Amino acid sequence: MRLVDLSVPITTGMQVYPGDPEVEAVPALTVAEEGVNVLRLHMGSQSGTHVDAPFHIDDSLPRLDELPLTRFTGPAALMDVRGLPARAPIAPGALPSGLGPGAVLLVATGWSRHWGTERYLDHPYLAPETAEAIVAAGVRTVGIDALSVDPTPALGSDDFTLAAHRVLCGAGAVIAENLTNLDALADAPGRAIEATLFPIRLAGADGAPVRAVARVTP
Repeated sequence: MRLVDLSVPITTGMQVYPGDPEVEAVPALTVAEEGVNVLRLHMGSQSGTHVDAPFHIDDSLPRLDELPLTRFTGPAALMDVRGLPARAPIAPGALPSGLGPGAVLLVATGWSRHWGTERYLDHPYLAPETAEAIVAAGVRTVGIDALSVDPTPALGSDDFTLAAHRVLCGAGAVIAENLTNLDALADAPGRAIEATLFPIRLAGADGAPVRAVARVTP
């Protein structure tokens, strides 16, 4: 058994979704001055590797702390779409066979290699009909190694949509974004994978950062 870290590190100035709060992690207390080291954190609930609760897109939908813990862990199924070009929709035909309730669908676009660059905004995304097929299969946990399951507007553009979010979150699903290292899972076919995406316990939240981890067994 080995553990694969699927999370990006939280650092000052890290990339965020356009318009989200900037991230700052700086010393608040130091051993030299106060006898202990403590960081002061400023960040949004959607910073870094995080999960979206349904409340993220609709006030009437469940908040983060209203969801069962089972929604954040389970056997993982890989959807390998690493060959897609920039801003390409991911079609339903790419879905792996055997999807069912309790599965964590991990969408490997390969776009994590662009993390921290403007190119990262040009990731592939779930077509609305693909999100509908995911929901129809009974899956309620989806993760992607990109900024969003929907297309991210190019810098200076107002072409904004949450079509896939609305399908998934409307069905009570959670969405993990900004995953990394999915290549390590996609390049090891036939292995049993269990994913954990447990968020910080923020009361009444739209989402929260997670330490996403995959446990891989032969």
